[in-house]
Amino acid sequence: MRLYLRFGLLLGVITGVGCSKTPPPLHLSSPLLENTLTNPWYQQAQRQLFGKTAYAQAHGKAKNIILFVGDGMGVSTITAARILDGQQKGMTGEENNLSFDRFPFSGLVKTYNVDAQTPDSAGTMTAIVSGVKTNIGLLGVDENTRRGDCSSATGKALVSLLELAEIAGKATGLVSTARVTHATPAATYAKSADRNWEDNSTLPQQAISAGCEDIASQLIGFEKSLEARFANVDVDGIDVVMGGGRRHFLPASDGGQRTDGRNLLAEWQQQYPAARYLDSKAALNALDLAATEKLFALFSGSHMQYELERRDEPDNEPSLREMTEAALALLSKNEQGFFLMVEAGRIDHGHHAGNASKALHDTIALSEAVALAVEQTSPEDTLIVVTADHSHVFTIAGYPRRGNPILGKVVSVGSSTPSTAADGLPYTTLAYANGPGSEYFSSQEQTAAGSRRDLHGVDTQARGFQQDALVPLSSETHGGEDVAVYALGPGAALLSGTNEQNFLFHVMAYASGLLPQPVRAE
Repeated sequence: MRLYLRFGLLLGVITGVGCSKTPPPLHLSSPLLENTLTNPWYQQAQRQLFGKTAYAQAHGKAKNIILFVGDGMGVSTITAARILDGQQKGMTGEENNLSFDRFPFSGLVKTYNVDAQTPDSAGTMTAIVSGVKTNIGLLGVDENTRRGDCSSATGKALVSLLELAEIAGKATGLVSTARVTHATPAATYAKSADRNWEDNSTLPQQAISAGCEDIASQLIGFEKSLEARFANVDVDGIDVVMGGGRRHFLPASDGGQRTDGRNLLAEWQQQYPAARYLDSKAALNALDLAATEKLFALFSGSHMQYELERRDEPDNEPSLREMTEAALALLSKNEQGFFLMVEAGRIDHGHHAGNASKALHDTIALSEAVALAVEQTSPEDTLIVVTADHSHVFTIAGYPRRGNPILGKVVSVGSSTPSTAADGLPYTTLAYANGPGSEYFSSQEQTAAGSRRDLHGVDTQARGFQQDALVPLSSETHGGEDVAVYALGPGAALLSGTNEQNFLFHVMAYASGLLPQPVRAE
């Protein structure tokens, strides 16, 4: 079946909807797409895509798209995680490669939001999955929306890659170690003037009066909402949702945070009676994936555990690799292909806490999930994109000798003892420009007012250690520099050089045929 996207004089074709009988063509009315297609960010990316397709060779078409997002995974994070991973394998570390380091194509991505030099996850992920840059704190709506103003989002909705995949008859899924209502996963399905509106208890009265819907409710009602927005479209809803955030789907009487009395998990089960809801790793391990068509799994009330903590209780929650494996087993049954978003959400949280060890181990966990995806798919028909939504103010500094523990103190070439700074104290290779690791927040005894911590005798490789920070902040901040993108499969060659962040959507949509061929826009 073919779905025709009509806007102005351009006619595009989206092919492939899984159904036993071929229904008449579906026409997506242009007003619903006009806000996306006329946006200057969208048009700029289309011009860039047109130029690249003139010389880039995309072998075949991407039947499947897997988008991996390391939340907060800047270049320094990748480098440090690569070294740590290698050192855990008995290497000096620097020569090691993470799974996606071996991808044939890579580039840089500019992460700024329309209104912010240093961005947040809501605006950046919206750009990645909708093709339009937007403001900080906004989900699935354009930059003309005012954050926190529900009415200002009317008519500003953007169309996401997940929604286009649904309309095209593909299987769809999202996996995250964060809450599934958190900014990065929510950008794939929600339209919200504020990323913090995860359940109804967080909605201000003005938003409630204006008829705004919280993010958890939007996830449960995704199928009906999409069909209501696009006339004559019949979709079957998101097939796989796995992560944390159970509290936003349950009423307070059932241990949740909702104040409207709704049990969204019960509503979802009623909507899909043949589907499965799970809340434990044991239940996931026992699940007959071959006989399961839809899966909703929430393994924790809030975010899932850090990978370091999960290893202490390996039977409590599944790893990111295990969730990715289950998602691929379910989604790959659709002959039309699939779209899957996988987020390593706790990299970001480790950095905010000034804790490099937790952030780096979650980065290694992402690498393992990517390796699994490469093993179970083919580069002939699957485009795998690995990127970050933003960076962090995380540094690798000093002049440590080759093979020096990346989480350790700096030991210079030719030396066997830690180097000392001008204050006579040792310092670590890894540090932050700001955050809770500052002396201001340290509980350690200080040698003098305003001095750094004395790290003599301190195990800086302990999982709870907070690296030094220059500027005292209770939570370390994002960084504003470019992040990396790695690509494998059809269309991967387009993701090279330095790109605006919203360009990633255009490459994925073009490579998979979810949107029309790019045209030169004057």
